[in-house]
Amino acid sequence: MTDLSSDPTELEAPLPPSVRVLLADDHRMLREALRRAFEAAGMTIVGEAADGGEAVRAVAKCHPDLVLMDVSMPVLDGVEAARQIHRDHPDVAIVMLTMHTDADVVRRALAAGAIGYVVKDASMGTVIETVRRAAAGDTSITAELANSMLGEVHRLSRVPLAPGVAAGGNDDQIITRREEEVLQLIAEGLSTTEVAAQLYISVKTVKNHLASIYGKLDSRDRTQAVIRAVKMGIVKLG
Repeated sequence: MTDLSSDPTELEAPLPPSVRVLLADDHRMLREALRRAFEAAGMTIVGEAADGGEAVRAVAKCHPDLVLMDVSMPVLDGVEAARQIHRDHPDVAIVMLTMHTDADVVRRALAAGAIGYVVKDASMGTVIETVRRAAAGDTSITAELANSMLGEVHRLSRVPLAPGVAAGGNDDQIITRREEEVLQLIAEGLSTTEVAAQLYISVKTVKNHLASIYGKLDSRDRTQAVIRAVKMGIVKLG
């Protein structure tokens, strides 16, 4: 059950009031609690949806900057709704809010276009902080989900590489040393902002490194890039 007692003022800084948020969850009481907390944190709630299909329609009508989306909803589940929203409105940020900690669900949600993922038993402050990061363009997932995804990476990294893909020995010829550092920290579950702070570089520089890594490793997202890097001996998992 979500901890609704946390004070949203615990955030490092409130979101600017210009950020427009759509809440999509089939539990009315949770939507009401989120609305109160988000508005207290400086966000503008432009609409609510009780199912995935309604969320897709509401985005087209309300034009939010960000959607906070439950995964398990009637009519259309949150992952498919996220995919349709990302396809039709690529500038709208999507954060998933769910009870699911299954790594495959997380991976599918991120592949569908979500840039944030937080579990419902997190504190309200954590939920708002995840949304705050997503509104700033930073991918963010909670520590529990990061650990779950790393478990999935461990499992998938044992699958052989596709024919023709090099493994080990040539990492310096594939990605730069700085890109290797960025990817190692991503594999350890750090967000873009945390990687930037750890390496004393800007968030934009981290994103540029990630874009370069995706191209060099022929990957579409962070999870796939980490899996390929593990198999190639570039990234080490503890």
